Amino acid sequence: MPRDTLTRDQIVHTAVELLDADGLEGLNMRALGKRLDSAATAVYWHVKNKDNLVLLATDQVWGELKLPDLDAVDWRTAAAAMATDLYGMFVRHPWLVQVFAAHVVYGDGKARHDDHSLAVYEAAGFTGAQADQAAASVFTYVLGNAAGIAATASLTRKHYEDRATADEQVQEAMAKAREIAVRYPRLRARLETRASTEYAAAPDKTFEFGLRALLDGLEPGSGTR
Repeated sequence: MPRDTLTRDQIVHTAVELLDADGLEGLNMRALGKRLDSAATAVYWHVKNKDNLVLLATDQVWGELKLPDLDAVDWRTAAAAMATDLYGMFVRHPWLVQVFAAHVVYGDGKARHDDHSLAVYEAAGFTGAQADQAAASVFTYVLGNAAGIAATASLTRKHYEDRATADEQVQEAMAKAREIAVRYPRLRARLETRASTEYAAAPDKTFEFGLRALLDGLEPGSGTR
């Protein structure tokens, strides 16, 4: 594709596809140019560099997030919906977790989300720095829960060409983890239950449980203000 027929939107859309498939480590101008059927140098006519492209791709997926209408729902319903939607975005695009570890993330899409998040916690009665603290607490909870998904995706990509080897290495690591865990009474009891056969496996609804507990702590009269 000649450079004069490329658009920045095409490049960013394709970059998101590449990031979804190969992660942050798989994004480079040569691979992107191949997907676009264009010379890698043509991409530079539309984006400054890889870092700029990562930020553009990040801001595009941030636009996937829905913003609840605060005239239609209460603050807690809105906060739970936004946190769940955010978690879903990280699940769809696990490379975003890597981006937060390596970049200062900004853009219109994220600013739109962050502004509405503050409005949610202001509706709950938080003011000034407390609204920022409430929003940041929920955001970091979501990001932390998504870290495990991102790590699994990275491990899978690492051994993509030999899935059998990847599965074997994971099973070997889990077996060693279990050998250590059974030396400790609470971990041993957990592993002996039918509900949990893997060390460090989170029970069902763990994300929902933690989010509910966090929002309980932000309720008026909970002692957070």
